[in-house]
Amino acid sequence: MNIGIFTDSYYPEISGLVTSIDILQSQLKERGHNVYIFTTSNPGIRGKRRGVFRLPSMPFLFLKSRRVGLFYTPRAVKCVKRLNLDIIHTQTEFSLGIFGKIMAKKLGIPVVHTYHTLYKDYVHYISKDKFKRLSNDLVKILSRNFCNGCDAVIAPTQKVYDLLMDYGVKKSISVIPTGIRLCKFNSGGHPEVNAEELKQSLSIGSNDPVILFVGRLAKEKRVDIIIRQMPYVLQSLPDAKLLIVGDGALRKTLESLAVQLNVNKSVIFAGEQAWDKIHIYYKLGGVFVSASVTETQGLTIIEAMASGIPVAAIRDRNIEDLIKDRWNGRIFDSERELGEAVVETLSDKTISQMYVKNANDTLYEYSSLKFSMKVEEVYTKLLREKILT
Repeated sequence: MNIGIFTDSYYPEISGLVTSIDILQSQLKERGHNVYIFTTSNPGIRGKRRGVFRLPSMPFLFLKSRRVGLFYTPRAVKCVKRLNLDIIHTQTEFSLGIFGKIMAKKLGIPVVHTYHTLYKDYVHYISKDKFKRLSNDLVKILSRNFCNGCDAVIAPTQKVYDLLMDYGVKKSISVIPTGIRLCKFNSGGHPEVNAEELKQSLSIGSNDPVILFVGRLAKEKRVDIIIRQMPYVLQSLPDAKLLIVGDGALRKTLESLAVQLNVNKSVIFAGEQAWDKIHIYYKLGGVFVSASVTETQGLTIIEAMASGIPVAAIRDRNIEDLIKDRWNGRIFDSERELGEAVVETLSDKTISQMYVKNANDTLYEYSSLKFSMKVEEVYTKLLREKILT
């Protein structure tokens, strides 16, 4: 098949969405398909990637770190036509997604859409918490109309499936979790970097218990509640360190919070790290913590589990099938339960090792191979139906 993936977010941006697209592209290519990415231009890009076409863009008005495509030129339309695409897969409801749907109609080919983002949890970026109800209603209408204008929809979790059904989406929805390259995270050692040297460079002692967070430093990630539990954690584990890998608009606020709580010497901000090096940072963790309830799936949780780190995550529908409390990880409902789960996991190696072992038995469902095979099945079904009609 010749497959066109249309997305507003792509390399060098680092996010779960970009990871999903990158994994899907590489796995489909390994399975013998031709995959082409259509995305936005980016001033940070150096050089070109084969099979990646970038359209003129500008920073998103309400979130400067994101970009949206501008008008589409006849040249871009000719480029898409020249590739003789069999199917288009949109990954955004905005500019490139709209362009993808337009081109699918022009070419008379099916269009599949993956609904990645729970926009109802992000409207504060636009409305600043004013007119919230109006913003949520608008999100519902736009999401429903976009999905119903596609031939098939993919939801990463049951949580997203239920949301889209509630929005009134009538098209076929397949629940397909994004997979990860398990071998990248679960391989034993990484000879390219010495873990002890990396710890030393981050001012982490060899025997210091490490609480790990990986992700954007944004309001919806709720990193602040992890930091707020550090005084409690340090009472039991005075040498514990909270390692925060990632960057974002909230970094200075979080750094100030650590100072206010007098835990700044125990909270380490490592900044944003290159995707091809992120697996090394997972190896430093003694427990991985996620406090976000806005995830469609939570790829960092799966990456942590694959890396052999026990996970403590807030109760949320997106992890119902992934984490079973006190079997392959911990689930908490409150800030204090977060602190208790962290202390217990870091203090009891027997429990910690049990979580890791049982988590490993869960992971096949989240392999990149299974992910690509299920998406490929959606494509094949649509193309077969097109032939029959």
